[in-house]
Amino acid sequence: MIEILNLALPYFGLIFIGYACGKYKRLPEAGLAWMNFFLLYVSLPALFFRILAKTPFEELNNPPFVIATTLATASAFFLSMFGARLFGRLSLRESAMAGLGGGYGNIGYMGPGLALSMLGAQAAVPVALVFCFDTIFLFSIVPLLMVLTDGKRRPLLPTIGLIAKHILLHPLIVASYCGALVAAFHLHPPVAIDGMLQFLQSSAAPVALFALGVTVALRPFYRVPWEVPGIVLVKLIVHPLIVSGLLILLGPFPPQWAAAALLLASLPPALNVFVIARQYDTWIEQASAAVLVGTFVSVVTLTTVMWLIKTGAVTFP
Repeated sequence: MIEILNLALPYFGLIFIGYACGKYKRLPEAGLAWMNFFLLYVSLPALFFRILAKTPFEELNNPPFVIATTLATASAFFLSMFGARLFGRLSLRESAMAGLGGGYGNIGYMGPGLALSMLGAQAAVPVALVFCFDTIFLFSIVPLLMVLTDGKRRPLLPTIGLIAKHILLHPLIVASYCGALVAAFHLHPPVAIDGMLQFLQSSAAPVALFALGVTVALRPFYRVPWEVPGIVLVKLIVHPLIVSGLLILLGPFPPQWAAAALLLASLPPALNVFVIARQYDTWIEQASAAVLVGTFVSVVTLTTVMWLIKTGAVTFP
């Protein structure tokens, strides 16, 4: 257990350091803009590019794994969405955001660094696949639902084309398919370029976690909306259970792949849930609370999952 704590605490420690700095210093939120730009357009793309570029292309072809993990994310999304709609009497627009809170884990900021530290380099490919296909699903369904529920009449095909454009040009998706192309053609970047990318890759996790803590600290938080505990329960408990069942049903998979999928499914709601809620001006306070509460509760739940994986208490046939 000490080994697991030694692995998990640096990650949560960086989040809490960022949170404490955000509460204590109270710098303007605008100061995060360049840090977030660096993460989204520079360091995290470098991480995903290097992960995929150094992976044998044949290993990327695993449709059952993609189906299992993406279907689990979709199940958590729709379970949260329809639960909020049915029990909370929320509008369809608000329910879609609640679904995002229950299905969208922190796979960008926390996922890669944590999985690679815990499971080693063999976890790189499943992490990249989960990220790419979860992002494609979530960044497709949410904008589509927002367009359909904004009360304005728009042509459907141009709207779908715009959504597809946003997905294809997302910097992390671009980095992923560029890395896959490099792997497919067995290309090798110049040593100096690769060294620079490695330098950027190393900065991704610490900067992301610190920025996450600061951003959560600056969020308005006055109470815990009643629907948030249920959303957090789906994200931290139900989502990992669903992915475990689908891995067993569609497997077998290599142990590191299954463990990586379970670990990523156990992550707390992503900071982007709040960002997207603010973008569409709906479910903003609840999204802020879901990110904050989910991050704090995951100290227990995620550490427990890590312990179960590390001790072999969770195995996949």
